[in-house]
Amino acid sequence: MAERLEFNVGDKVVYPAHGVGEVTAVEKQMIGGMDVKLYVVSFIKEKMILRIPVKRANISGLRHLSGDEELKRVIVTLKGRAKVSRGMWSRRAKEYESKINSGDIVSLAEVVRDLHKNVDDPDRSYSERVIYESAMDRLAGEIAAVEKIDHTQATNSLVKALKKAA
Repeated sequence: MAERLEFNVGDKVVYPAHGVGEVTAVEKQMIGGMDVKLYVVSFIKEKMILRIPVKRANISGLRHLSGDEELKRVIVTLKGRAKVSRGMWSRRAKEYESKINSGDIVSLAEVVRDLHKNVDDPDRSYSERVIYESAMDRLAGEIAAVEKIDHTQATNSLVKALKKAA
């Protein structure tokens, strides 16, 4: 029985821990005495190449770019009310990091929305700024890939949606 590939060479994909990449090849390698079929995914911005076993692609969270429905949910989320978080920053920071690395575009939008309120606050902590910028960068990267626009245009459209919420 032939193995069905979910991704083809040239497909833009999202890998949860690294964002948007492109499948540049499907190759076989001998690993531990077994032939393993791998997706070769290139992340241009990070200057990184990742090899993901085809059989583990779904488990690792590798997915196609979001569709129109997910993008609508992102905009609704960004325009929504920011969740007022109480409690220790370290616990919230871990929650934000796990949302960023989940690969879920709506979770990314939640992080951007919740942390955007303090974007111009000079007293905002360094870690909050880093988490916000990481989430915004990932979100804008996927929006740019889906809409075939550059990263700056994607960032600007996200900020515009956030300002409509304010």
